[in-house]
Amino acid sequence: MEYVDNNRISHRQLYRQMVLAFLAPVLLCLPGEGRILGKTGIAGTAAAAVFLILYSFFLRRLIPWYSDPVKMLGPVAGRLTGLFFLSYVILAAAYILALTGELVPAVLVTGIPGTVILFFAALVCSFGTRKGMQRRGRMAEVSGGVLLGGVFLMMVLCAGQVRISYLREMTETAVFSGDAFFKSVYGVICGFSGIALLPFILRDVEKRSTVGKPVVMGILTLTGLLAAILLLLPAVLGWNRLQHERYPVLPLLAGADLPGNVLARFDVLWMGFLLYSLLFAAGSLFHYGHQILVRSHMGTGKLWFPTAVFAAAVIKVQGKGIAAVFGQYLSYVFVPGLILIQGSMLFYGKKKRQKKAAGCVFLVLSLLLSGCAAIEPEKRMYPLALGVNTSEAGFSMIYGMPDLPQATGQEKEEKEKDASVLSIAGKDFSEIRERYDRSQEKYLDMSHIQVILMGDQLLESGRWTEFLAFLDKDPFVGENVYVFRTEDPSAVLSWDSGGTSIGEYLTGLLENRLPDQQKKGTTLRQVYHQWYKDGTLPSLPVIVLEKEEIQVYLE
Repeated sequence: MEYVDNNRISHRQLYRQMVLAFLAPVLLCLPGEGRILGKTGIAGTAAAAVFLILYSFFLRRLIPWYSDPVKMLGPVAGRLTGLFFLSYVILAAAYILALTGELVPAVLVTGIPGTVILFFAALVCSFGTRKGMQRRGRMAEVSGGVLLGGVFLMMVLCAGQVRISYLREMTETAVFSGDAFFKSVYGVICGFSGIALLPFILRDVEKRSTVGKPVVMGILTLTGLLAAILLLLPAVLGWNRLQHERYPVLPLLAGADLPGNVLARFDVLWMGFLLYSLLFAAGSLFHYGHQILVRSHMGTGKLWFPTAVFAAAVIKVQGKGIAAVFGQYLSYVFVPGLILIQGSMLFYGKKKRQKKAAGCVFLVLSLLLSGCAAIEPEKRMYPLALGVNTSEAGFSMIYGMPDLPQATGQEKEEKEKDASVLSIAGKDFSEIRERYDRSQEKYLDMSHIQVILMGDQLLESGRWTEFLAFLDKDPFVGENVYVFRTEDPSAVLSWDSGGTSIGEYLTGLLENRLPDQQKKGTTLRQVYHQWYKDGTLPSLPVIVLEKEEIQVYLE
């Protein structure tokens, strides 16, 4: 009850709040696509960690200035300082919400527009910003350890996918340069620039004289995780692919699996952890926005502040949204302005307290969004095998479905042969998808595919690159699926496998053997790697129908 009375939080609660708020934004947005990568990225992260630790001690001296900037700087300068921090909070919260609205429909939930998800996320994250710091601290204490443990578990699973040859690509191709190193250092500092808001919370932490320890531990944990991810990404995805992935952390676990195909789609759990952290970060920014308004004597912003965040997240100027400009804002406006403002704040002052909450709502929303929810399971079609080939129209896609009644143990008295293969042709893959949507009553769920069969005509024509480009945009297709080649994918998918789906049958041919007898298949991740590396395909196992029997030959 001691903390309830004085609204203070413990060191452990502070540490876990830091981890929760920074984890997903840092891991999602810093690596990949020409940002923080490779050896220079790891070295830059280590150097930035040293700078941030020193900077955190400097921040502790600014607590009085954050308590009441109007009293310390005067009415005009104090409110201008408050507006400077408020602009960061609005844009940062808008960026995180826009990121949530982009990723959730693409990776977790289908059938719900991103704007709708963004709206409800903003609404929920804005609740409870004036309720007190204790609730937020307890929320972090309960869930912070679970999230951190889950992320460590995900990274351990990633270690099983590491290929030494992929790491060699990074060491041989990536060149260490001074310019890239300093760019990485500054990029990491910009990514962690939200630490500048720490004085708003440090005054409400118990034993303020030793508060530096949890802050330093938080910085070391976050930068250590970032460095580990920067090492894992090229070792799992390959150096060339890594440079083209916008959010390379997302497919990191798409190829993870356990023996027996248990929980094969670990990437969905991975995204659930990241989503929870994103929502916690957005809630933290709403809390800081309220604190800045109150301490700068500018009201509470109960209605207009969440509205401003939502508007900043959805408005686009000349086709560019907040995601396109936020990085430049950090680099050229906020961080330089922060140096000027905090450099002039080094003395004295004093004033009131701080607040926050938005606790359990985060967990509820996270659980609601973490499944493939918008369309019920019985209204989906789940192909376990996918065939693709060229046709007179352009391309043909053949979907192989399981015999669901038999697969669930519900045998029919009269054996009817259900249609287990669906073939659709079109000039390109977008047209094929449109034709499916026009002609089929069930939603096409590609998250359970186990094998992909590429036709000889497709491979010989060279148009397989168009198929891979289309497939690479579908995050629901796991990268641990096996890829084969065959003369006629439709004939193979229509083959009578005795009640077992062709996807499970082919997977069993490779995996259901003693370790020394198992055959080495080619996974979609290996196909992507070779394609990104030099534009070619690796050797694919060949499927041949011989006397009504399937034969698989490894080239």
